[in-house]
Amino acid sequence: MRIALFVTCLADTLFPAAAKATVRLLERLGHEVVFPPGQTCCGQMHINTGYQRDALPLVRRHVRTFAPYDVVVASSGSCVGSVRHQHATVARAAGEASLAARAEDVASRTYELSELLVDVLGVEDVGAWYPHRVTYHPTCHSLRMLRVGDKPLRLLRHVRGMELVELPDADQCCGFGGTFALKNAETSTAMLADKMRHVLDTGAEVCTAGDASCLMHIGGGLSRMDAGVRTVHLAEILAATEES
Repeated sequence: MRIALFVTCLADTLFPAAAKATVRLLERLGHEVVFPPGQTCCGQMHINTGYQRDALPLVRRHVRTFAPYDVVVASSGSCVGSVRHQHATVARAAGEASLAARAEDVASRTYELSELLVDVLGVEDVGAWYPHRVTYHPTCHSLRMLRVGDKPLRLLRHVRGMELVELPDADQCCGFGGTFALKNAETSTAMLADKMRHVLDTGAEVCTAGDASCLMHIGGGLSRMDAGVRTVHLAEILAATEES
């Protein structure tokens, strides 16, 4: 299958390992991954802060860039959520019915990584090997907006050498929420403290998730505590093998 990679801003600028791991994984599974060079920010940040008019050119560009591809994947539930649930709405609100229809078409072919693997490619065992004690944090957008359910866990349960431990109160938000962490810093910090306590209670060496943004928030807090727990994107674990 020929799959277009939607890299996302955070992966491009701060966490490229997640995007590179996505490519390695899909190529190992026998698929061709292409990188459409015209892609930019999907506009989620603008939309979430009320700047829909400023987001419109980004939506238009995203649709134009990814329209030629049958399948699009991103290692971010948050950005895929924006493409699926915001792009057409923004276009329609601006009176651009044609763009809205095209946005819905692109959205119908855009998947978060675990969705692509389980629902589209029909695979749960990707041949990964990761000899560590790991706990999984289900991010809000993937859990509540995309409703990926247990797909990431189903993939993780097949990783050889790994001990997967359940995260207490896993469905609770980590407190990041994009600009929420800036505008409501005290509340965000309190939510993060709860999440870190639960992570530490598992005795895990690694906390994983499908969104680099949440991992950045959790990892930053754990690092400041010198807790000795690393945050690693789901794609990096699934891409790991005994040879890598």
